[in-house]
Amino acid sequence: MTILVINNKGQYNHRIQRSLQYLKIPTELVPNTLSIEEIEAKNPIGLILGGGPSIEGAGNSEEYIKHFDIPILGICLGHQLIAKAYGGQIDTSNTESYAKVEINIVNDENLFSGLAPKMEVWSSHKDEVKSIPDDFEILANSNLCDVESFKHTEKDVYGIQFHPEVHHTPKGSTIFENFYEICKKRCNND
Repeated sequence: MTILVINNKGQYNHRIQRSLQYLKIPTELVPNTLSIEEIEAKNPIGLILGGGPSIEGAGNSEEYIKHFDIPILGICLGHQLIAKAYGGQIDTSNTESYAKVEINIVNDENLFSGLAPKMEVWSSHKDEVKSIPDDFEILANSNLCDVESFKHTEKDVYGIQFHPEVHHTPKGSTIFENFYEICKKRCNND
């Protein structure tokens, strides 16, 4: 029942794992260089793709997105990698964002359950998703970023541009709890 946190070398990747541990969610932080077989051997019920400084340093993360049919949550760079893997467009943000931001939750099912209609989050990014892939829908936006969060319409694949793992996102733990519920539900249905 473990969720693997894929370390994409971002400043908050260890914080993601720590946040899950505080919530008593079984987790392991692993490097993004593990092979598909090494990830499979760990038998995760979900993956969280952490942030990082660049797509070039994302290791095998895009392969994980394409290969695994388990719930996936991408945070910051992980969010952008999901968009890229499915054919969306990422580019430099019009406004680099390193601040508290209020997001508008437009779909509060699953990942944002209990959090609508607005949520204060910590934003720390210079790139963003400019257009979502086919088969995805926007879950949240803000005045700084049109795609703060999205979801695949048929799969349990989610992306969030902001950082739920830091204390500047007061209700970030709810997102992790909701993702864990998605993972457990999926695991019980398979």
